[in-house]
Amino acid sequence: MKRSCFVLSVLLIAVAARTPAQTPPNPDGRPRIATPGATPTPTTILKPRSNMPAEQQSDSGPARGAQLGTRTEVVPKVAGPAGIARRPEPLPATSLLMSPPVVLTRISEAERLLKSRPQPTALTLPQIDFVTLAALDHLSGRMHLITLAKDTFLTKGAEVTMTSSLGTLLSVRVVRANGVNTAVAIFDAQGRSLVPLVVQYPIEKGGVFREMAYYTSAHPALLSPDLSRAGRAYIHRMMNFAVQRLREKGTFISPQIVDVAERLCLVEHVDHDRFRLENRLALFDEIYSLYALNEPDTYRYSVSFAGAGGMVQMIPWAYNLVRQRHPAVGLTPDFVVGMRNHANALQAMLLYMQDTWNDLAANEDVQYALSAKLATQTELLAAGYNSNAARLPLYIRRGGAAWRTLIPRETQIYLQIYKTLDAVVPQKPHAALTARDGRQKLPAEPVNKF
Repeated sequence: MKRSCFVLSVLLIAVAARTPAQTPPNPDGRPRIATPGATPTPTTILKPRSNMPAEQQSDSGPARGAQLGTRTEVVPKVAGPAGIARRPEPLPATSLLMSPPVVLTRISEAERLLKSRPQPTALTLPQIDFVTLAALDHLSGRMHLITLAKDTFLTKGAEVTMTSSLGTLLSVRVVRANGVNTAVAIFDAQGRSLVPLVVQYPIEKGGVFREMAYYTSAHPALLSPDLSRAGRAYIHRMMNFAVQRLREKGTFISPQIVDVAERLCLVEHVDHDRFRLENRLALFDEIYSLYALNEPDTYRYSVSFAGAGGMVQMIPWAYNLVRQRHPAVGLTPDFVVGMRNHANALQAMLLYMQDTWNDLAANEDVQYALSAKLATQTELLAAGYNSNAARLPLYIRRGGAAWRTLIPRETQIYLQIYKTLDAVVPQKPHAALTARDGRQKLPAEPVNKF
């Protein structure tokens, strides 16, 4: 019996050993996740490329010139070595500007070149139907001469392509047409700008040659702030010289009148239509630049016997009146010669303005207008120089505070030009002058503004 129980126990133990053990329960209560086996990667099938343009193919990479990140692919326009060849970069506009002394030196060189050209022996007088321009190639330093018809030169907007004296094909475009003061722009075949310097311009009257003019206009390629400042300095310097010459001859000019006269040297040359339509400061700079470019010859060729001309735009009648009133000053008898001489013309201008102011200041209507602040010395001087000064007291008596509406329309615009110039262009005032004995000073009148 015991043996049977022992055998039964052994059999039970053997059966228990063959039974697999149970996995203990998951303490977190989360199901176990079995890791799947590795899945084989399918082979990529390459599609045949179509004949569509690259920028329309979505699976062929970025198109040429497409933006990648923050940089853009630069694709040369020309393939091969020419695509990477170095080319000279165009110089910035500021680097092409020449200083006023250099400009004047180049102008002198151009004028000498024009005057040294041999003339055909068959011609006793220069041809009057053609003009010649001297232009500087700023990069090479060579001077080109270009001859073209005067009619073309005097046509605004005209553009011609011609071969220069050095065999270079150049294009000339007329920017402003105004006799010897015509402004042009000159370019070569590559579009580079040349610097026009001097025009050789035959002046004729009635088809008969009179004289050969050499003049420099305010060409766009020449203009710079320094050039404008040089022009203002020239006017100021010449005005001081004229005042000193008059002082040496015993005539003294009020410094306030000198200040107004200096302004009028520009106001007289402002075209009223351009003042209304164009940038006014640029227009003022253009006129100042003319003074810097031509200095004593500025407006030399605008003088005529018939009307006003020259730097101060004085008419023959007024000039002769000044000569009669001030014989001791010794102004040049000939009107044209006297107006072409800046020192002589400025002395005549200052004498005329001083006489005009002396007459106006003695008038009761003008005195009342000044005391009541209906008018200022500056605008009365300017209006009196541009129109009939003797009628100003009548305008004041009739119009009172509205006297400016009675003066001629041209003079009204004239005063607007003066007011604008006074507001945008600074001017160094002239110092007070002492009287002959060195002790008494002239009345220091305040510079009245508009």
